[in-house]
Amino acid sequence: MSWLWWTLGGVLTFLVTQVVYLGVVLAATDQATNGLGYFGLSPAEREAFRDRLRRHARLLSPILALMSRFSGFTFEKAGFRQDGLPGPRGTCTPESFEAGRAYRPRPEDVFVVTQMKCGTTWMQQLVHQIVTRGRGDLVEEGTTLYAVAPWLEAVKSVSVENAPLLGDDRPSRIIKTHFPAPACPRSDDATYIYVARHPASCFASCADFIAQNTGRLAPPLESVETWFCSEDMWWGPWTDHVAGWWEEAAARENVLFVHFEDMVADFPTVVREVARLLGVDPLHDDEVAEIVRKCSFDYMSGHAGTFEMHPPHLLATDAELFRKGTADRHRDVPDETRRRVAAWCAREMAGRSYPLAERYPDVASV
Repeated sequence: MSWLWWTLGGVLTFLVTQVVYLGVVLAATDQATNGLGYFGLSPAEREAFRDRLRRHARLLSPILALMSRFSGFTFEKAGFRQDGLPGPRGTCTPESFEAGRAYRPRPEDVFVVTQMKCGTTWMQQLVHQIVTRGRGDLVEEGTTLYAVAPWLEAVKSVSVENAPLLGDDRPSRIIKTHFPAPACPRSDDATYIYVARHPASCFASCADFIAQNTGRLAPPLESVETWFCSEDMWWGPWTDHVAGWWEEAAARENVLFVHFEDMVADFPTVVREVARLLGVDPLHDDEVAEIVRKCSFDYMSGHAGTFEMHPPHLLATDAELFRKGTADRHRDVPDETRRRVAAWCAREMAGRSYPLAERYPDVASV
């Protein structure tokens, strides 16, 4: 029987080694990607970082397979609350949430605000191109959007304090945030642009995002639905987020409310609308055309490394940021799931000032 004990001992030693190895890789990766640790690298250095993660993932495949069988992803383990507001661990921390909420906006700040997966990166690129009049060349410079545009409440981008001012006519600090209106730092001198998206399209993109970033540990769609239609959704539910910022836009001249679907349908009009809000000199037709080109799905997806939202990690070394770039992602959601999500949104929006029936009649009519 000694061979059995030797075998069991060998298996146990292997598993312990894998667990320790996994912990070291996760901790080192998290630390190495804070601030500009990843987004400040050159394209070649970012690809080398990915290659190292791929090698680690292959070596750790036994323990990852075991974890996927017995201990998958849960929103409880993946999230936290700071002063009642839920957020995702890793990208953000309770401390980074607290620091973001305490930030004091300055006149040159342009806040790009959304609930997650509602066109944030697209609007950031649009603002960047407007303030540089179509001459913003992140791709040509080999840098990334998050090396110049901070994410207010996160830890994996350039900090607000170190973010450069972009553009000449209207030097701007472009700040991303997913904060709901009550949590977002306010100032009458700063500028705010909010983007809303069809709730089921937002749900579809959230489900894709979570699946890509959890790999074989991905939760079932039912769990994502439960999370989405609850107070546990990171940065708060879609309904509260959209209704709150709609009221902010109605009350404050420095807040512009934009719909993702309008950006898809008539992007040049949105370009000029945002430009007017920012107060830049009127754009010439050729400048608008160049802005449209650099904000197109083909351009941004063709240079996806420039517009990454999150550094790669062990479970997602090649996460796909750009899926379709269409206004009807909600059609990808199974019919019953889409109806439940829509019905929940319609109930939660009842009595609020946001014109749900006008903007998303398929949701309001469920």
